[in-house]
Amino acid sequence: MKVACCWSSGKDSCYACWRALSEGFDVRYLVSLVSTAGFGRNAFHGVRGELIYMQSDATGIPMIQRETTWEGYEQTFREVLGKLRERGIEGLVTGDIDMIEHRTWTENICGEFGIKALLPLWKLDREETLKGFIDDGFESIVVCLKADAADARWLGRKIDRGFMAQLQDYRRNHNFDICGENGEYHTFVVDGPCFQKRISITPGDKVLSEGYWFQDIVKAKLTRKAA
Repeated sequence: MKVACCWSSGKDSCYACWRALSEGFDVRYLVSLVSTAGFGRNAFHGVRGELIYMQSDATGIPMIQRETTWEGYEQTFREVLGKLRERGIEGLVTGDIDMIEHRTWTENICGEFGIKALLPLWKLDREETLKGFIDDGFESIVVCLKADAADARWLGRKIDRGFMAQLQDYRRNHNFDICGENGEYHTFVVDGPCFQKRISITPGDKVLSEGYWFQDIVKAKLTRKAA
């Protein structure tokens, strides 16, 4: 089946894409909807659109990226689905884990275009999902953090077993989803088994805006991985 993958730049969408590839799906496109609101240059997760395009280059999978707003998101999403259908795409992969409202919304809109919604991470155990992402060899850092969920020291942290252990300990006294499903944190993936090139980044300032901490990335470059 020819499919496209919703791509936020973070761990869940990336891991869902990898699982789809591993299951034999023909991933033709990554789909990225970004916003110019707020930061004026950042995506919804606080990552610039050109950095997300760099992930397309790193994976070797073409990207369809569109600018939109929260209010215009659904209309832009429909326009992209129409283009995908014209290009023969039969399925859309998302990184949803258990938000039934979003699954229903996605399935309904995809259904209008004869596209099947595919959710490789649906109802998987949270800790097993994060552990699988790490153990499969993905690298990512925390780039967005809800200010009332944790302090800025988590920003820029690499998602590894050490980070996971600290989150498990932190959750004993705080209401914090280990995968960030309630918006506690978002990530930017720099390497993994579906990447042909690695993204090396230089972190910048930590910025607090509208209740969220953002880790700015001032420089990034692609490095071809050894065969």
